[in-house]
Amino acid sequence: MFGDFKKIESELTMTPRVREILSWYGADNPGVLTNLSRMLNHGRLRGTGKLVILPVDQGFEHGPARSFSKNPDGYDPAFHIELAIESGCNAYAAPLGPIELVARDYAGEIPLILKINNSETLWGSKSPISAMTSNVDDALRLGCAGIGFTIYPGSSERKQMYEEIAVAARQAKEAGLAVVIWSYARGDQLSKEGETGIDVIAYSAHIAAQLGAHIIKVKPPTAFIEQDAAKKVYQSEAIKVNTLADRTRHVVQSCFNGKRIVIFSGGEAKSNEELLKEVTELAQGGAFGSIMGRNAFQRPKAQAIEILKLVQDTFAGKSL
Repeated sequence: MFGDFKKIESELTMTPRVREILSWYGADNPGVLTNLSRMLNHGRLRGTGKLVILPVDQGFEHGPARSFSKNPDGYDPAFHIELAIESGCNAYAAPLGPIELVARDYAGEIPLILKINNSETLWGSKSPISAMTSNVDDALRLGCAGIGFTIYPGSSERKQMYEEIAVAARQAKEAGLAVVIWSYARGDQLSKEGETGIDVIAYSAHIAAQLGAHIIKVKPPTAFIEQDAAKKVYQSEAIKVNTLADRTRHVVQSCFNGKRIVIFSGGEAKSNEELLKEVTELAQGGAFGSIMGRNAFQRPKAQAIEILKLVQDTFAGKSL
């Protein structure tokens, strides 16, 4: 009995690394810091300063068949939150409908992030903008630790998105909620290759930091440089971009010299080998973690738990 108590006590102890990360958010109230702590101190990576989050907004963004037919269990939001809990993720993120379905039955078992804007693929545009689909009051009602919001730097609609997140972030912070920004560059003046170019990814991450994000989500960057003006600087200043670890380091540096939490998406489904190679390089470059959806929930649960734990172990510095 005493041993069990000591084990629980040690799991709840605030680590120096988490205290350091929380110190970067000095403008925030205790509620925000508590919710950031809830995520950083939850799951298998608790206390390390690393995060692996399971996001399931793909049904809204890409449609149910494209998202869930590969593993039909994924049509049920309960599958996703159980996967997040059983694999030891730090948090689970989803739009309003899935969160409403599971919030009561799994209350308090894992921090929740409510994705408050979303888009769909029934209408295509080179200058995308997501619709507001829920709000801060919903996040509070459902017991969430934070809100999530997508911006598209480079879109002709960026003005509206930046203004919407400015309002939503202020409301969230006043209510004690963390703010997570998905920052995906897209627009008429960006090439497809440029959307994941190192200069564009670093810029997109920096914009999210400027907009007040506590946690920033971007895609892993390639070595491609989109903007001619940026290319000159990368060359003249000898900014290293040859390896994914180099590029990751630069993206993290671009977010207030590493004083904002930057996590990277898993992207389209990959083999275990490809995924773990990518995650290893992200970890080597100082990434704070991954927010990985399709590479997890499109696998049967046992396989999904296995890959999520391998990703967590990589960020924890454990050899595979």
